[in-house]
Amino acid sequence: MSQASRVAIVTGAARGIGAATARRLAAEGHSVAVVDLKEADARQTVDAITVEGGNAVAIGADVSDGDQVESAVSQVAERLGGPAILVNNAGVIRDNMLFKMTDADWDTVMGVHLRGSFLMSRAAQAHMTDQGWGRIVNLSSSSALGNRGQANYSAAKAGLQGFTKTLAIELGKFGVTANAVAPGFIVTDMTRATAERVGMDFEDFKNAAAANIPVRRPGRPEDIAATIAFLTSEEAGFVSGQVIYVAGGPLD
Repeated sequence: MSQASRVAIVTGAARGIGAATARRLAAEGHSVAVVDLKEADARQTVDAITVEGGNAVAIGADVSDGDQVESAVSQVAERLGGPAILVNNAGVIRDNMLFKMTDADWDTVMGVHLRGSFLMSRAAQAHMTDQGWGRIVNLSSSSALGNRGQANYSAAKAGLQGFTKTLAIELGKFGVTANAVAPGFIVTDMTRATAERVGMDFEDFKNAAAANIPVRRPGRPEDIAATIAFLTSEEAGFVSGQVIYVAGGPLD
């Protein structure tokens, strides 16, 4: 089946999984809105897409701010057209053990991951339901199963799974699917920060992780982007409400 050209939004797309996803969706023929906290950071990904022959625009927005989200989605609709694909990838970490975790550590992580995905999905779904076609992919994590020092992040990522399933139920009759991708260990700036937090050299950290992964290597942002490309495709129209762990092996 040929892939129709759609308008896609990828949040947190200045680097890592978000950047790889934006580039992959552009390569699939979609016009991509690269959203990040700072527009200047988002432009780096846009430049890469442009060099590769794709079409993209950079938009700066704090996804935890309702007014900024509404403005961002409106800009996308005006500059590219109504969005039909949304990838809620924006995320931050404020890791700490529970007894040391501050209110701000908790609220910041919840605000970006959960509130941000809610606000972006609410704004974008209006365009999707009008078109009678849409794809929403939320980035969960293997940390949703629990991870020492990440009470806030684990709770947010688990919450996104319930959020995703509810979106699938509510939006399915409008031709909109919703799924979650839960990466395992992926080599990104975020995992590098985790290595620093636990006091490990990043190469040692990656090797230790790979030793416990059945395919014997850490994941790459492109691994996640490939899964998202399928979930946002025409062919994935009967896949909805699912949480797909992309972790190099099974997770309970």
